[in-house]
Amino acid sequence: MASMLDSVDQRTRLVGQNRLEILMFGLSGRQKFAINVFKVQEVVQLPKMTLMPHRHPSVCGVVNLRGQTLPVIDLSRAIGLRPLVPDERSTIIVTEYNRSVQAFLVGGVDRILNLNWEEVLPPPSTAGRQHYLTAITKVDEQLVEVIDVEKVLAEIVPYDTSISAETLADPILERARGREVLCVDDSVVALAQLRETLSQLDITVHTASDGLKGLNRLKAWADAGEVLTDRLLMVFTDAEMPEMDGYRLTTEIRKDPRLKDLYVVLHTSLSGSFNLAMVQKVGCDNFLSKFQPEKLVDVIRDRLLQDESN
Repeated sequence: MASMLDSVDQRTRLVGQNRLEILMFGLSGRQKFAINVFKVQEVVQLPKMTLMPHRHPSVCGVVNLRGQTLPVIDLSRAIGLRPLVPDERSTIIVTEYNRSVQAFLVGGVDRILNLNWEEVLPPPSTAGRQHYLTAITKVDEQLVEVIDVEKVLAEIVPYDTSISAETLADPILERARGREVLCVDDSVVALAQLRETLSQLDITVHTASDGLKGLNRLKAWADAGEVLTDRLLMVFTDAEMPEMDGYRLTTEIRKDPRLKDLYVVLHTSLSGSFNLAMVQKVGCDNFLSKFQPEKLVDVIRDRLLQDESN
């Protein structure tokens, strides 16, 4: 099963083309689900699992895989479906999110598909599991639901957005008070993390749930005569989003003379080594792995110092 996955180097050719690859799988029913292949390290049969006392209800246990001890999360139970029953024939998807590696127990892997982000839409407000979805698409006339894994993980290991008093005492950060930023992300958890952290600096946060909405917001401000570099300290954008990804959003910003000088930060749970290369390819100004409040403040501080030098 691990052979289903191409190397990261091969997949980087999709970047900037508004395309993605998804890994489709089942859980406890007939509905098909998916996650981005970029987040997947391998797909393997469940090794011998050790149970843990006082574990989260969605955590089945831990496994040792290639020298790493990984939690095994029942993804079906985590999103409110019927729990899976692990056995020696079970499948796990090993993933990396926000610099942590974990395994998701699934009902079985279907296939990998290459899609255009324009074919991937935000979940409708009537979706029963909208709380755990970032997007939907259709494959062979069947609905496929893309899971908000960041929300699943945040419910198992709650995130901390607090900034140390020592950091907040930095006089340079006083210049951030009253400034504005635009945060573009399809995950409600990621937007909440950014908002809660930036509010400690008295920064006003505008949000958009995908790249196209973010671009339209920027263009609407520009159409109204706003000088965007005066209004916005920076733009934070996720990499993978329905309708328009963060790489294409950055490309479109650089193509518009009214927007091209905006400071754009790629804020993503994808691997750092991959994104550092992609930042240069599409023209982002900085890169930040999710979710690191203190490093987020460092990015703000660096931007303020850059403003001062100019």
